[in-house]
Amino acid sequence: MRALTWQGKRNVRVDTVPDPHIKDPADIIVRITSTGICGSDLHLYEVLGPYLDPGDILGHEAMGIVEEIGAEVASLEPGDRVVIPFNISCGNCFMCERGLQSQCETTQVRERGTGAALFGYTKLYGQVPGGQAEFMKVPFGNTLPIKVPEGPGDERYVYLSDVLPTAWQAVEYAAIPPGGTVTVLGLGPIGDMAARVALHRGASLVVGVDLVPARLSRAAARGVEVMNLRTYGKGLADAIRELTDGRGTDAVIDAVGMEAHGAPVVKASQWLTGHLPDAIAGRVMEHAGVDRLGALYTAIDVVRRGGTISLAGVYGGAMDPLPLLTMFDKQIQLRMGQANVKRWVDDILPLLNDEDVLGVEGFATHTMPLADGPKAYEMFQHKSDGMVKTLLKP
Repeated sequence: MRALTWQGKRNVRVDTVPDPHIKDPADIIVRITSTGICGSDLHLYEVLGPYLDPGDILGHEAMGIVEEIGAEVASLEPGDRVVIPFNISCGNCFMCERGLQSQCETTQVRERGTGAALFGYTKLYGQVPGGQAEFMKVPFGNTLPIKVPEGPGDERYVYLSDVLPTAWQAVEYAAIPPGGTVTVLGLGPIGDMAARVALHRGASLVVGVDLVPARLSRAAARGVEVMNLRTYGKGLADAIRELTDGRGTDAVIDAVGMEAHGAPVVKASQWLTGHLPDAIAGRVMEHAGVDRLGALYTAIDVVRRGGTISLAGVYGGAMDPLPLLTMFDKQIQLRMGQANVKRWVDDILPLLNDEDVLGVEGFATHTMPLADGPKAYEMFQHKSDGMVKTLLKP
């Protein structure tokens, strides 16, 4: 089959690789019909090379048609249409029963001290082949895949793999009070969708912050009060307080993570780490890594006293300095973590009806063949051609 593989820093390509085969009687094989490129895929493209091997198959936002089932799979049959959650969870362990599928005790990568395994996402999370490919082997066929109806196009459902549950959890963790206010930092796919979810769930004011005009325009069209960080600069927090009786918003969703702009010294250290031999770079990241924390510091400044910060953007530093005095003084609540995909599916599915409340139809700015995957990664990294969300078609 053809699959998009990692080859090195800023180097991915489409290769011919062996077809996946059923190994466990609960496995299924899915023929992929749509697969997304996620903002966190750019971490693999840019800084997480020490945890990848050339030839690793990327991607964790996939859906398709069941081609083959293992002997113990009773809930699906060939021809069924399914979405594959990005975190690999058994559905039956202590954590899964409590809606914490991202901490699944069956698939935790214990040798790395990390949570549930993820599709297409490095040795830190199991080094499991991903979904930017023609076919994909999926374990736990009775409990993990999300069966979806025939009829509407893939774009109606593919975001159940990651974007929708990640955005939904970000809003849930933000604990916005009824009619309350929230700032969303970063209007990439997750931030954009989180803003939509917050408005749908009754926020009276959603402030969206970004640097990219196309992203700002897109969010403004959905009713978001947008602010260009290049325009407001260090006055951003004051401008948001002016909109909220001098307090700041009830909540802030950081949908940027370690890709934040600024912090040139940290950026330089990340660049240097990326040029070390993998074995050394991995140890540096795990024991001395520092993120670019511009977005998180902004969130701490913007949120009102007694408010909540929800981290949806990925951070990976082991030695990140936090202004705990300010956080304690402001009585800030902080929630974070990988989305527990299966926990939120029942809440989200009713919104993917003919009314398309969240605007998933047309959410992708680009649809490209799998063969153009390398070009798509480069475009996404540079935010060129108005690219916000891309779906690849194997």
